[in-house]
Amino acid sequence: MKFRIKPSSAFLPLIFAIVLIIGMLIGVRLVDRTGDRSMFVYPRTDKLSGVLNFIEMEYVDPISKEDLVEKTIPELLKNLDPHSVYIPASDLQRVTEPLEGNFEGIGIQFNMLNDTVVVIQTISGGPSERIGIMPGDRIVLIDDSLVAGVSIPDTDIVSMLRGLRGTTVTVGVKRQFIPGMMEFEITRDRIPLYSVDVAYMIDDETGYIKISNFSRTTFREYMEAAEKLNAMGMKKLILDLRGNGGGYMDQATSIADQFLGEGCLIVYTEGHSSPRSDVVATSNGINLETEIVIMIDEWSASASEILAGAIQDNDRGLVVGRRSFGKGLVQNQTMFSDGSALRLTVARYFTPTGRSIQKPYDAGSDEYFNDLDRRFLHGEFDEADSIRFDDSLKFVTPGGNVVYGGGGIMPDVFIPRDTAGITAYYTQVTRQGLVYRFAFDYADRNRSSLGRFDNAGDINAYLDRQGLMDSFVEFAEEAGIRRNPAQITESYDIIHTQIKAYIARNIIDNEGFYPIISKIDQAFQKSVSLIGEGARYQLTQMQ
Repeated sequence: MKFRIKPSSAFLPLIFAIVLIIGMLIGVRLVDRTGDRSMFVYPRTDKLSGVLNFIEMEYVDPISKEDLVEKTIPELLKNLDPHSVYIPASDLQRVTEPLEGNFEGIGIQFNMLNDTVVVIQTISGGPSERIGIMPGDRIVLIDDSLVAGVSIPDTDIVSMLRGLRGTTVTVGVKRQFIPGMMEFEITRDRIPLYSVDVAYMIDDETGYIKISNFSRTTFREYMEAAEKLNAMGMKKLILDLRGNGGGYMDQATSIADQFLGEGCLIVYTEGHSSPRSDVVATSNGINLETEIVIMIDEWSASASEILAGAIQDNDRGLVVGRRSFGKGLVQNQTMFSDGSALRLTVARYFTPTGRSIQKPYDAGSDEYFNDLDRRFLHGEFDEADSIRFDDSLKFVTPGGNVVYGGGGIMPDVFIPRDTAGITAYYTQVTRQGLVYRFAFDYADRNRSSLGRFDNAGDINAYLDRQGLMDSFVEFAEEAGIRRNPAQITESYDIIHTQIKAYIARNIIDNEGFYPIISKIDQAFQKSVSLIGEGARYQLTQMQ
């Protein structure tokens, strides 16, 4: 559901200002005793415009009024809330692309390895795959510009490869075991961005779906994933919203609708100029009998919290993990003629029990966004008992479960951050990115052997026989990390599993990564055990 500012209320102060100054067509000027130039007492327009005009006319140095406006608007918004933002025209496409569900380009995933653009994956059906670009290809030239070995930032590479649909770009490619350089002329096209990272069956009855954000296409992606898993016999679902910072509210409420009976309240919104608006479930859900566990963490925000709150407040399923971010504000986007945009907070949203999960922001934006650091230092990521609750913000679900508002969704089952296997050796090799670099090199060298596998289980079994850790320790030593046998033993499982997961990702993307990395994912394993015990809340239906 989208909210729009009502001109009659949002622009009321401006209308009043215009009425007050309608007769002041000629400003009154005074001259001070020193003979300096006069100053405005009554500006011809509102005070802010008068100040900008005065600066433009009288400032000691030449100044651009347009530049001043661009810098002033963000400062104005800082006095409102942390999520009301101004987006300059130059940034709008970059900011909105992840939520639009597509972009225009050549359709590759790449990484910079030793100052070389290496293709990790080609997007299925995209222009690069159609023309013959392959994983492992090194891009040396882009439209006659050398991009290999010259330390070009990733953002510049992206700018060179992306462009309007129908335009062309020529890339020079070096492929292993092929002499010379290959040249491809690629016609750019619309490339889908997926917000459902992966969907697979953990066992005969339990499915897993990971959603990274809520874009315009998320609900459609979810339905495709859920219908696929339903056809495979899914009766239980683990829905992973960890790290999901939100997006479009209607995408989250549409997914909640799949689990809730007709008439159940999903969320409601209300603001000073926006009357209360309820979103309720229909009778069309495809997961009404599916047991559900939702995973969240401190980076789950906004639309993620709406979905988790709807499931929790309706006693429909378990929420597992750590307290979520705490963003309960609704923004409406207004476009300006120059292509810039204003995202203004117009309402708060409330979970079905009536709780607002928006955390306080009266101390300013810096303190607001530093809240996670304070929570970490306070021990909240390690001990559930460290979280302080305000009894005035206590709410009770229809099933009698106590939930709290005032700062995020508190999970039903707390999972502390996992510190098992974290040693000084592990910290050194991960800080230098050696685990990923080793995994990428290995996948690149052994692509022909690994390419015959199409599932994570077979890749994992094959890699278990390859002595990866011995090779990795030697690789790390060559990078300057001395071996520490005791710490290597302690960190063995986490390093070895990460290496295998990254190798699998380089071969079959997320379908390889997530099933392997889940072996060392404490929250995932706890969720599997809970849902395996049949832990679910009773479905509440409003008649």
